[in-house]
Parts: sequence; structure tokens; C-alpha cells
Amino acid sequence: MTRAAVLGLEDGSAWWGEAFGDAQPASGEVVFNTAMTGYQEIATDASYNGQIVVLTYPLIGSYGTFDRAAESRRPWVEALVVRELVPTCRERTTDLDAYLRAYGVPGLAGIDTRALVRRLRAKGTLRGAILQVAPERSGDASIAREAVAKARATAPLAAKPLVVESTGIARQVGSGAKIALLDTGVKENQIRCLVKSGATVKAFPATATAREILEWSPDGIVISNGPGDPAAIPQIAASTRTLLDAAFSRASGRPLPILGICLGHQLVGRAIGATTSRLPFGHHGANHPVQDLRSGRVVITSQNHEFQVDEASVPAGSGFVVSARNLNDGSVEGLAHQTLPIRTYQYHPEGAPGPRDNEPVFDAFLSDVRVAVAARG
Repeated sequence: MTRAAVLGLEDGSAWWGEAFGDAQPASGEVVFNTAMTGYQEIATDASYNGQIVVLTYPLIGSYGTFDRAAESRRPWVEALVVRELVPTCRERTTDLDAYLRAYGVPGLAGIDTRALVRRLRAKGTLRGAILQVAPERSGDASIAREAVAKARATAPLAAKPLVVESTGIARQVGSGAKIALLDTGVKENQIRCLVKSGATVKAFPATATAREILEWSPDGIVISNGPGDPAAIPQIAASTRTLLDAAFSRASGRPLPILGICLGHQLVGRAIGATTSRLPFGHHGANHPVQDLRSGRVVITSQNHEFQVDEASVPAGSGFVVSARNLNDGSVEGLAHQTLPIRTYQYHPEGAPGPRDNEPVFDAFLSDVRVAVAARG
């Protein structure tokens, strides 16, 4: 052991193991992800900004890391916690330890992740902090107390400007119908899927106004995934409301299709007057069953979020209905307008990591866009 490390939780528990990645301390909300693969995609998903992620699959690192697996420009997790870190068995890849070091992200290995996850399931998401020490100080009770104190002093997600940190710069890729994407922490595979479906995608940073987006004269709008509490970014919810108003005003002969994904789904919910609330320990994994309430079809989905749209709060006169439901806990997984091409999904149709059977969501959206373009003449 070159470095020892301890994860302290706000409930007073401490978990000792071996450090890897960067040597700096870390703090954030501790969540767990049940996917068996995709640790690099998870680490680079901006929706994890501000969080320490516990991976439930016991052996992590075997296939290394590589450029095309990154979902954004850098890892966003505060730290990774694993049962066993294993060396890569693939040539021409960077091992996970070196990859995290390069981006200043610490890791903790060698702890009982099953016991830790059971605690998080029983108590809900907890704030945590990781401290590293020389191996001879492993088990030091004073260090453990310091980690617990640091965990308790960690600010909640709602108090951090996570979306502004996570958004990218304005850029444009692809060819075809003009899709404006409000980037609140977008995963690269969403953009790839839209381009593959036949779109020109122009990504606008989260700080862009609705007016700036509409001045580009888009054929459709996507509001992406992202981190944190949707109630903590009222200005972006207000921009979303303005975009919806534009869609409503064009309903007669000039529809404007809108697609909301994850945080985008929650922002649409709040924009129409619904409320959002926190789930006990969130949804993080690649195997969540979701039922489409219109067709009855059940799909397996990739998920990463802490909050939900409260079903009872969806205004009866809004024109929106709940269109999909999580079969594990009954939470809302989709909203759909009854007459306009406006659809939202709580899950990640682009997968990455996870199942790819929901990618037709992008094809359906682009189909709506083409119909709308044709209707405009």
C-alpha cells in the first residue's frame, strides 16, 4: 500500500482502504452506480458533478480508458470508490489510476462496497469526504473523525453552481435539420445520436438566453442532462418556459419540437408549473425498467439523477401528461404534450454506459422535426 485513505460519512461511519488516482482530498454527496461496465463514461458524465461515486461491480479497471469512451472534456466525479482496482489487460489504453491522476481526481479501493451501498440504500444519499494519509496511519481514529467532520461541513448540491461549471462552449456539428441544444451538462453521446439521426446540432451554454437560442431559428430544441437540483437554477427554468412559449405560439402550422432529457425533463416539468423533489438515493445504473404508458412497452434504461418530477403536481390544464413510469419505484420517467411534439425523458436514451435500445427516441424526435419543417413550407 502506497497511500491509505478513509471515506468519512456524515452519519459518523468511516471506511478505510487504499488510495489511487490523485492524492488530494475530496468531498461531496456519496451515491452508487450499479452498472457492470462504463466506469469512464460514468466518471465523465457531468451529471455526477459534486458527487463521490461508489461502483457496485467489484472489479474495476480491467479494460483501461480511451478517448472515445469519454462523455465530456474531463471527469466530473469528485472521487471514485471501488471494491478492487485491477490493472488494464488491453494494450494502448491508459489505466484508470493514471487517468484519474491526470485530471486530479482521487479514488478509494479495497473497501466493502456492498456494505457501503446497503447503508446508502437504508439511509439515503449521504455527504462524504475522503482523506489520504501515509500507510502507517491507516486506521487512525483522529483522521477518521476529521473525515466525518469534513463530510458534515460539505455543502449540499443545491448550494453549488454545478450546471454553470458543467456547461461547455458554443459549438456546432453535423448536417441536416437545425437542432439547438441547451447544454446543462450534456453527454457527448446525445450529440452523436442527434447527428446520426440527421441533425445539425448547435450547443448553447447553459448561460444562453432563450432569445439567443431562438434567434438561431432552430427547427427543434433539446434540453440536456446535467447535475444538481433543478429548483436551484430558476433562471434556466425560466428560459425553458420561454422556449415552451415559443413552441405553443407556433402550434398552428409552425410547430417547434422540444426534447428534454434527465435534468432537461425536470426543467420542463418546473417550467409548466410542476414541482420536483429528491429521491432517497437517486437512480444510477444501466438496468432500470421503464414502462411507456401509451404503448405498454417496457424498456431497460440507463439513469443518473437525484430528483424527480412530482406526478401529482403536473397541472391539469398544462396539456402535459405522464408518459412513462419507473417500474422499480413508480416515479415519473416521461412527460408528453397531448397535441404538440414536446416529449421529455427522465432516463438517458443515449445510454453510454448502458442499453442502446432507447436510441430511437432521437429518430422519433428528428421525425417530428422534419414534419414540423414540412408544415412550415
